[in-house]
Amino acid sequence: MFLVMIGETITATALPAIAASLGGVELIAWVVAVYMVCVSITAPVYGRLGDAFGRRRMMVVALTITMIGSLACSLSTSIEMLIAARALQGLGGGGLISLSLALLGQSVQPRERVRYHGYISVIGFSASALGPAIGGFLTATFGWPSVFLFNLPFGLAAIALVFRLPPRTTPFEPFRFDLPGLLFFASFVWSLLVLVQEGRRPADMRLLLMGGLLTGAVVALALLIWREKRASVPLFPPRLVANPNIWRCDAMAACHGAYFVSVLTFVPLYLRVIHDQSIVDIGLLLLPITLAAGVGSFLTGQIVSRTGRSAIVPSLGMSIVAAMFVFLGFFIDTMSPSVISAFLGVVALAMGTVMGVVQATVQSETPIELLGTSTATISVSRSLGGAVGTALAGALLFAIMAANGIEISTELQAILQGGGEGLSNLDLDTIASIRRGIAAAFRGVVFLIAGYAAISCFLAWTLPRRTL
Repeated sequence: MFLVMIGETITATALPAIAASLGGVELIAWVVAVYMVCVSITAPVYGRLGDAFGRRRMMVVALTITMIGSLACSLSTSIEMLIAARALQGLGGGGLISLSLALLGQSVQPRERVRYHGYISVIGFSASALGPAIGGFLTATFGWPSVFLFNLPFGLAAIALVFRLPPRTTPFEPFRFDLPGLLFFASFVWSLLVLVQEGRRPADMRLLLMGGLLTGAVVALALLIWREKRASVPLFPPRLVANPNIWRCDAMAACHGAYFVSVLTFVPLYLRVIHDQSIVDIGLLLLPITLAAGVGSFLTGQIVSRTGRSAIVPSLGMSIVAAMFVFLGFFIDTMSPSVISAFLGVVALAMGTVMGVVQATVQSETPIELLGTSTATISVSRSLGGAVGTALAGALLFAIMAANGIEISTELQAILQGGGEGLSNLDLDTIASIRRGIAAAFRGVVFLIAGYAAISCFLAWTLPRRTL
């Protein structure tokens, strides 16, 4: 869990440096999105394989793939190569959270699960708090590849600890897997994500390609639904998906991924481009955000464990998040970097009210034989939400910039690099105008994030199961 959580935040601080070093700033959101989408695709696979062959064994496989992907990321020489390496990293990361939480779910009573998720949030607190600061330090001192090499010793330590878990005692059963369902699901996810990415700048839309991708996504989704209703061992059992508590919790997890990952992706770019903050400073400014999210999750676990009242906590928390992002959208231009950091720290405290309740609610609604599968759906939802949400935010950002006449590949790249040839022939007023146009694009992203939070708020208030 530490390996996954620090991986989300340690990379965020390095994104401006990666964009400056490798170029392709218009593809930078894919460094995050491709990881999330691969996690989405593989999480149900690991859930099913863990149920069949043992979660300890599959955890070692997932950790090994994750470490190989991390090494490949550090050796990348282009943005396209880095995106491919992040995809490999995601193929391993899909198992880490789903297998860990499935092990927790089978060992702990329902009402106590939120409290144990609170304990896990202490791990998240440590990892998330250290991630931005360590990422900034490593990037400034050794270069951005070092943030990926940082994962390797923790991966080796995790493998050693996994072997200390009790071995499987139940006999193995004949394994059956819904391969057609996985193929349809993967086709849907990739078609959707490429569709969003291709539409990031309306002027560049290729209608034939966009129509083909949209058709592919719709057809793949229809085939997936058809397949899951008929498969003997479906990848996404219909009786789970149809449960109103489970599908609402999965949707809340998707929204959580959308707004949290979007914040970690675009706030560093905003601080770099608009306020000219250094990589180390950005890491320190992200510290309150990641720290507060862990504190909020821990406090939520304690409240729910003692009172049994679960749904009211994220209902109130997401109301606060949505309102504060709307406020931020109107007034972010008047805030200094330190004020933005403190403000988002308060927002993140409320963000931490969601995932513990989501996990405990879904596991309480699931029979023990499907625990790995249901836990994987949460990981799928959060990862897919993070991928789609970040891609949509990137599409909106670049669409507004293009509408304002800002060249993404030259002007924005030059600002990320601290000046350079891209802006050398422009006067100060023109440079200031470019920055204002970029700031307007970032405000649009903030309002979109507020929309993600508003959807999550509605889902929390309408969750049928209110207690554990």
